[in-house]
Amino acid sequence: MALRGHVLRYGDHIDTDVIIPARYLNTTDPAELAKHCMEDAEDDFIGRVRPGDFIVAGENFGCGSSREHAPIAIKACGVSAVVAKSFARIFFRNAINVGLPILESPEAAEAAANGDELEIDLTTGVIRNLTRGASYQAQAFPGFLRDIIDAGGLVPYVQRQLAAR
Repeated sequence: MALRGHVLRYGDHIDTDVIIPARYLNTTDPAELAKHCMEDAEDDFIGRVRPGDFIVAGENFGCGSSREHAPIAIKACGVSAVVAKSFARIFFRNAINVGLPILESPEAAEAAANGDELEIDLTTGVIRNLTRGASYQAQAFPGFLRDIIDAGGLVPYVQRQLAAR
């Protein structure tokens, strides 16, 4: 499955309090969370993000509190994947649990600039920067993780598995 969109670029150590500020944690409604995604990092993130876009960041993306609200907010505002040099471990698992693809590629993250157009093949892990004419290799998801992402997250995946019995 190939995804295509533009880069919204951020630096290192973007924590979950920046992704979705704690003052909005009184809701679990994805649409409401999406309205406030990244607002403490950038005043106009919601005005700039378009369906299919990518967040590209530096090291340790998603560090801080272990809240699922962060990947839910990112996914709900239309971001199709996050590419970073590295991810906080709990964010990685929470992203998979909600069906948000995340790819670790220090080279792709370093090379990408705001507005670059990327194409990402989730099956192979290839990240193509169409603006710069370069390709990078991220680790492809194992089949079972790709199945969870394709299902829209862990809960829909389990529901499908149980229904198939």
